[in-house]
Amino acid sequence: MTSDGIPDGDAKPLQPSALYTFGRIAVAPLARAIYRPHVEGRENIPPSGPVILASNHLSFIDSIAIPVAAAPRPVHFLAKSDYFTGKGVKGWFSRAFFTAVGAVPVDRGAGQAALDALERQRQILASGAAVALHPEGTRSRDGRLYKGRTGVAFLALETGAPVVPIGLIGTDKVMPVGAKVPSLKERVIVRFGEPLDLSHHGPASSGRARRTATDEIMAAIHALSGQELAGIYNELPAQTPIEKLKRALPHERR
Repeated sequence: MTSDGIPDGDAKPLQPSALYTFGRIAVAPLARAIYRPHVEGRENIPPSGPVILASNHLSFIDSIAIPVAAAPRPVHFLAKSDYFTGKGVKGWFSRAFFTAVGAVPVDRGAGQAALDALERQRQILASGAAVALHPEGTRSRDGRLYKGRTGVAFLALETGAPVVPIGLIGTDKVMPVGAKVPSLKERVIVRFGEPLDLSHHGPASSGRARRTATDEIMAAIHALSGQELAGIYNELPAQTPIEKLKRALPHERR
């Protein structure tokens, strides 16, 4: 375990399932045919080796749009475990769909759950795969680009993986917050920027290095998305006195 409390764990190679292979062959091409995403800079994605795809976050479908646009490079992302544990036909369909598009189940939450999610991402990278992340943490409900959390920078500095910034445009119109079904009228733009080598910021154990590396990532995402900058973290209002106290104290937002 590092001084930050990040578990070191041994890497576990990510083995593609039959459903994931099917998704790459059938689901991704079908999604491209239906939504006709306009993709720029796909050549900036390294064809092999660990890489972090870091994007803005506007809609539920962001984590699906990225793997579809990045093809033929396989991309994995974390999804809450609830999508994989449902019962009946609906549960099977949800599990099959998220597995097919490259999702890896994790428990959402703070504390140990957050550390476990970070460790799972590190394992994916250690296996030589690509992982997609949203530094803002949660979806932007007003279209602005929020301040990035430092978990993405930690992964990049710890593993040496390059970071490819992504600017997503229009996903919030295809599937706004609260929508049950995506619209077929809108078109998504996915812009891949040039890979970032963040090693010059310093070691992953340095809070300053993680912060400045995160700021570089967010600046690159901003240049690609053109969003208005919020200048603050994107988080729900504190619900309890303890949460309010924690947010009042200086600390690093992972």
